[in-house]
Amino acid sequence: MSFNAPGTPPPPQYGDVLRSPQGLATALTVLLCVAGGINLLSAGTNAFTLSLMNDLDADPARVSSSMTDLSDILTGLAGIFQLLAYLATAVVFLVWFHRVRVNGEIFAATAFSLGRGWAVGWWFIPVAHLFMPFVTARQIWRASTQLKPDGSPVRVSAAPLTAWWAVWIVASIAGRISGMVYMRAETPGERGAAAALGIGSDLLMVAAAVLAVLFVRRLTDLQNTMAAQGPYAPVQAAYEGAPAAAQTLR
Repeated sequence: MSFNAPGTPPPPQYGDVLRSPQGLATALTVLLCVAGGINLLSAGTNAFTLSLMNDLDADPARVSSSMTDLSDILTGLAGIFQLLAYLATAVVFLVWFHRVRVNGEIFAATAFSLGRGWAVGWWFIPVAHLFMPFVTARQIWRASTQLKPDGSPVRVSAAPLTAWWAVWIVASIAGRISGMVYMRAETPGERGAAAALGIGSDLLMVAAAVLAVLFVRRLTDLQNTMAAQGPYAPVQAAYEGAPAAAQTLR
């Protein structure tokens, strides 16, 4: 849909259609919860490995080869499930992210500095993927925010976005470090250290998943509200400094 009332943002490019991201957001929420659960299980596996390696380092006779084999199997399975969950979540996230980017351009075409294709492209460019998707997300957030009657933007805290991005970056870096330490570990002490790092990175990923759910749901609500009510917030909500409650489009 597009808005035809006076004072609304310029019309979208020919062929653009405003679509609710609600379905994608729901699917993404489910996948993020699954991914968070898998990371919790992985943290438990790493805790088991850490305890086992501490025992092995202190007294090798206390640990049987079957226990170390079990640790290796559990670690391998956890890694496989994490990879599968990550890939599935990443695909749906990129589709959702592109959808809200297109919607954002329909809401406010001048809010963006680069073409919509970069909403996906930035994620695959080394170094740039550490900050440019965040820039795009900020622009989408602003474009999806309603205006007060005087034309100034309604103040909507971007804390869900900022918190998710910060934790996700830290978790990603921690995961890479943990993986490198694990690949190079040879002694029980080194494997224990890798497991300890793994626990930390897994728990950070759980936190990132929770924050991602909050970000996805909040931005989706903003866009649903914008689509349902138009670019201007109701007077009461505008003066309170927050948009009215979201009305989900079906």
